[in-house]
Amino acid sequence: LSRVVTQFFVFLYCKCLWRGLKFVVRKFTGRCELQRICYNNKHGARRTLKIESSLRYSKNELLQSALSVHPDKVEKTIDDIMALKKINPDTNPQLGISLQASLLQIVGYRSLVAEVEKLRREPYDSENPEHEDMLMKLWKELRPDTPLTGRISKQWCEIGFQGSDPKTDFRGMGLLGLHNLLYFAEHDKTTALQMLHDSLQPKHNYSFAIVGINITDLAYSLLVSGALKTHLYNVAPEMPSLLHFQQTFCYLMQEFHRFWIEEDPSDIMEFNRVRCKFHRRILRQLKNPDMALCPHFSASDLHLVNL
Repeated sequence: LSRVVTQFFVFLYCKCLWRGLKFVVRKFTGRCELQRICYNNKHGARRTLKIESSLRYSKNELLQSALSVHPDKVEKTIDDIMALKKINPDTNPQLGISLQASLLQIVGYRSLVAEVEKLRREPYDSENPEHEDMLMKLWKELRPDTPLTGRISKQWCEIGFQGSDPKTDFRGMGLLGLHNLLYFAEHDKTTALQMLHDSLQPKHNYSFAIVGINITDLAYSLLVSGALKTHLYNVAPEMPSLLHFQQTFCYLMQEFHRFWIEEDPSDIMEFNRVRCKFHRRILRQLKNPDMALCPHFSASDLHLVNL
């Protein structure tokens, strides 16, 4: 019974009291909720998450639809919101700029989810020259001094694939896994080679490429769940892009490597346990609205300890 009563009062608060409170605050301050959010919060996740919530739970159709507007329509949408709220853009120039930056982050995040999902759903095709070219580039980046004897070869195990044909390992994450691995190998080569070297040591013993595909899955789950909004809203001034996602992947790879060594698992059979623990740690960090996983957002700035 007490639970039902509690739920009723929560419902009453949300439906009536909260709206009444907002009305009183607006009359008292002369500012609408969006104005108060923009003026009282610094640019980044603190501001954008509150704007996103305000728009989502608004009763006004224009405000709700702003969350899914096309990036090209953001500027006009801001003008429409200012007109709806009877806010003079000439006397509130900073408001329009702040709203536009946050709205670009919001719609950019949606676009990024769609782009990442498209890559994840595209299977690796050994008949596609572009796919094959990316795979060969990955080998050359990670094994620059060792020629590949054949497309189907046990040599692939040297960089952490499970068998003679890497395409079978891309089933879960599709082309997204290959894109991430290649980005890491090309843009943070020193770290990638160090990690590969360490992974082959008996005391660490994990499969570099397979771990990369697993961390791609982890990054993907953080993105689609919305947990990564905190980080991306803090590091992308406007629209988050695939580049931001790939750089986040580089950071997660390095952090997982450190975490794996700290955990000192007895063998690879403990991988899922360590991965789940690492996932929970990242989720805890992302609950902080000021959190930026890699603040400078350049994988090369994140130096891996020589292990």
